[in-house]
Amino acid sequence: MFNALTTATTKPPVWSSYTAEILWADNHIAQQMLAFHLNPEVGLASRSFAFVDASVDWLVSELGLDSRSQTIDFGCGPGLYTQRLKAKGIGTVVGLDFSKNSLNYASQQAQLAQLDIEYHLGNYLDYHDTRQFDLISLIMCDFCALNPSQRATLLSKFKTLLAPDGVIALDVYTQSRFDKQTESTTLAKNAMNGFWSEQDYWCIQSAFNYTAELVTLDRYVISQTDRQWEVYNWLQHFTLEMLQHELAAQGLEIRAKYSDLCGAPFAPNDEMAVLIGHKAL
Repeated sequence: MFNALTTATTKPPVWSSYTAEILWADNHIAQQMLAFHLNPEVGLASRSFAFVDASVDWLVSELGLDSRSQTIDFGCGPGLYTQRLKAKGIGTVVGLDFSKNSLNYASQQAQLAQLDIEYHLGNYLDYHDTRQFDLISLIMCDFCALNPSQRATLLSKFKTLLAPDGVIALDVYTQSRFDKQTESTTLAKNAMNGFWSEQDYWCIQSAFNYTAELVTLDRYVISQTDRQWEVYNWLQHFTLEMLQHELAAQGLEIRAKYSDLCGAPFAPNDEMAVLIGHKAL
């Protein structure tokens, strides 16, 4: 038991394991994630509906989007942004997501509202398209869950998908948030109100900080009668200079910075939002 607990609570090397697919491949967990997306009182998977409304209004106005525009939302979930964009008359609206449950819901809602939205199921790191888009969005700090190699791959993809005058809109966690994180270990039965399984389980959750990299990790070790499995939730935090450096390596640059994707003026906070374009020659 001592050795098992030691192994379960040992701090792993930074970015040493990637388990994001578990959140979407497991039907029970995917249903929990969808419920979080659709609950306006819970900010774990999506922004509040009021925030999404304000964000879409601002993006459409700020970028001058209209019936000729082409937009694509990476990690669209149940379509909260895509549906609102299309309802405003945007020409082409595409959504990408890993979750079959979320995309089924998004497609059903689009059909009910008679909105012509194009949805694609799969890992957006593998997505290919010959079109170029006026708006590429990656929202809810999804960029922060990717390791450095994945982020470089995604930014390179954005570069090829971005129209000459197009804009990438994304938000990220900042060093301000990182500085507030503490390391801890907890043990609980059926933790997070049964989030991880319909069957009984014990969950060891360990929170780790990687100061040199500005990365945090929530490591979940779930033990059940017939199996033990793990989930790693990594989050990269950024300074403005770190983000600028990663973008420049892919021929991109920050055009404007804000506190959020509703256009709130930039101020030191736990998150920041940026509009990104092709790097000027």
